Amino acid sequence: MPRKSIAPHPLAPPPGPFRRKLLAWYDRAARDLPWRRTRDPYQVLVSEVMLQQTQVTRVREYYPRFLARFPNVESLAVAPARAVREAWDGLGYYARARNLHALAKIVVERGVAGRGAAGSSVAEKGVAKFPENPEELIKLPGVGRYTAGAVASFAYEKPVPAVDTNVARVIRRVFFVERLIPQRGTRERPTRQRLTPKRPIPLQVVWSLATTLVPRDGKRAWKFNQAIMELGALVCTARKPKCGECPVRSGCKTGRRFKGDGGRGKRDG
Repeated sequence: MPRKSIAPHPLAPPPGPFRRKLLAWYDRAARDLPWRRTRDPYQVLVSEVMLQQTQVTRVREYYPRFLARFPNVESLAVAPARAVREAWDGLGYYARARNLHALAKIVVERGVAGRGAAGSSVAEKGVAKFPENPEELIKLPGVGRYTAGAVASFAYEKPVPAVDTNVARVIRRVFFVERLIPQRGTRERPTRQRLTPKRPIPLQVVWSLATTLVPRDGKRAWKFNQAIMELGALVCTARKPKCGECPVRSGCKTGRRFKGDGGRGKRDG
């Protein structure tokens, strides 16, 4: 079903230039991550749950091992809780593993039919499958608004936003002015600096902007969501943003205020 027409957010510039620059940069700079090579909703979900509060380097180690042990949602659903805990051991935040296990049982019990965008899901044999829309995905255990959007976009190529911490940071900096403030140390020689908004930007505003920016074509929406996350992870970082390397700096309200020195606080002018 085509996405309903969305009125442009009043704070958003024309999305075309922002998208083009971001997507062109992603083609050059994107990391080759295993979960980006699949449209299987189970595999996408496993990666998203693992990536919650865990570094990418660690997830790259655990992700293939977990899938080797539990290759589909059915195998995870019937696994003993102890086996799931053992496979998760070392990743921490074990409530994630419990929720993922409970989710698998619910999906299998419901036996929802369907498949991922590439048609490679286990549901091809009429077996259990995940819902496709964020409104249904968010009802599953441990699935929040971001994870629901991520699975819908990355598995089913739905033209929906997926706003995690990285995406929210990028949007707040691009469309709202942030200022650099010293953290700890003396006034003359701060030991650490970070960008912070002049005033809190409500998350609902961020989601509204993200909805406006996401392309309506599903494949481009997949790429856009991956790209804006990648920008936040590699360039528009929390403490030391590399504004001089940013592909969208010319349209960024925060980035334009700093010289091309990696965004470490030297104002233009």
